[in-house]
Formats: sequence, C-alpha cells, structure tokens
Amino acid sequence: MTINRLGGLNPLDNIKTTQKAAVKSNVAPQADTISISDEAREMAEVYYLSEIAKETPDVRTDLVEQIKEKIKDPNYLNAAVLESTADKIMESFGI
Repeated sequence: MTINRLGGLNPLDNIKTTQKAAVKSNVAPQADTISISDEAREMAEVYYLSEIAKETPDVRTDLVEQIKEKIKDPNYLNAAVLESTADKIMESFGI
C-alpha cells in the first residue's frame, strides 16, 4: 500500500502560497453591481399596483352613506340634479 503526499515536497511551498494569497487580498475588492431590465421594472410596478388594488375596498361605504343622506333630503332631488345624472349616465354609454 502506498500513501501519497497531499502537499508539495518542499514544506515551504505552503508558506509561499499563503503569502501570495495575503498579497492579493490587500487589493481592494470590486463592488458588486446589479442591473435590472426595463421589463423587470415594469413587472414590479404592475405587481405593486395590483397589490394596492387588492387592498382597496370595492365599495367606498363612506361615499355611499353621504349620497344616502343627500337623497333623504327632499330638496336635493330636483330637475337639475336628475337631468345632470341622466346626462352623465348617457355619456358613460357613449350616447
């Protein structure tokens, strides 16, 4: 059975290699950089906006309550308000 040496024959070889490594480590390391593509930025923005949309309630109950209170007042519903509302509804249909 034969046992081979793991290191070199000269015991000082290990010292020389560690000194070389020490000299190289004195060099300032380069800063890491990262670049993000335009597509990734757009996807991040879409994701962010979709999360906001998920958190936003579908119905704004505070506005619904304000409108209910206005409708209860008999003086609020007059011809001008009804005509304006009808016009806005027709515009939304493109008529």
